[in-house]
Amino acid sequence: MTESTRIPLLIDTDPGVDDALALLMAFNDPRHAVVGLTVAAGNVGLQHTVANALKLCEVAGVDVPVFAGCATPLLHLAEDAGYVHGRDGFGDVGYVPAARKAEAEHAALAILRLSHEHAGRLLLVALGPLTNLALALRLDPTLPSRVGRLVVMGGAVTGRGNTSAVAEFNIGFDPEAAHIVFDAFPRADLADWEAVLEHGFPHREVERWLACGSARATFYELISRKTRQWAGDSRGDRWHSADALAMAFALEPDGALEVAERPLAVELAGHHSRGATIVDWQRRGGAPDNAAILLRYDQRRFEALIEAALAAV
Repeated sequence: MTESTRIPLLIDTDPGVDDALALLMAFNDPRHAVVGLTVAAGNVGLQHTVANALKLCEVAGVDVPVFAGCATPLLHLAEDAGYVHGRDGFGDVGYVPAARKAEAEHAALAILRLSHEHAGRLLLVALGPLTNLALALRLDPTLPSRVGRLVVMGGAVTGRGNTSAVAEFNIGFDPEAAHIVFDAFPRADLADWEAVLEHGFPHREVERWLACGSARATFYELISRKTRQWAGDSRGDRWHSADALAMAFALEPDGALEVAERPLAVELAGHHSRGATIVDWQRRGGAPDNAAILLRYDQRRFEALIEAALAAV
């Protein structure tokens, strides 16, 4: 496959341990060319998410530009997920920072520029809160016309949230940004938290992958140790990687075994339901379908993508 035929892939991310695995999957896919990482605050603060993105590029041996973006949600401050990922997002292991620095261009501006450079072909994968993407849309509402496909990790489509009773973390962190994005794009492919719960891996299998001895697996084993221990204590015998599932759906969409297209909106005002992704399953409101919701993905294919990304095969 030549460089001109590879699919340009732009990843908006907030690394985070699960983002790191998804990024390794993207870097490892010869059919896609990662044209940039646009980084927001989310799992942890922006200083850490940018540093983590740069370090992961260094570990993977890729020269992908990293663009720092929004340090806070659009309107309301939100709690991060440092209790899961470590205060620095990468397990507080004290890694040596990457030698390379982030680009000077703001992430929202990079999104717009790259959408022009790759108009009609750009695969945009959003793995964190949607703040950078929402800001880009406010600067240029024509952005969706240049994006070939948008894949979002976010939401809890029947209200089984992981950051509140009903809200998933990425949407709940910045509901206003999510509202702007889902309102602007005529279609988004969605890998939500409830799909993630149906696609976990036995901890023993994950440990086998991480013991393969490759540089990528060794680094990932180190930074994920804290979150894997937390998951084992709180979620039982299976480990889940939300962003990895979204990336599998992005890289190999034909691995999806069941997808439901429905209208989706984000709740902004509810006292108990702020940040909820409201899916009109019966299409009662008359709104057009704007979300293609992943329900089932080929588990073996999912695992094979992860094994390859870690060089565990």
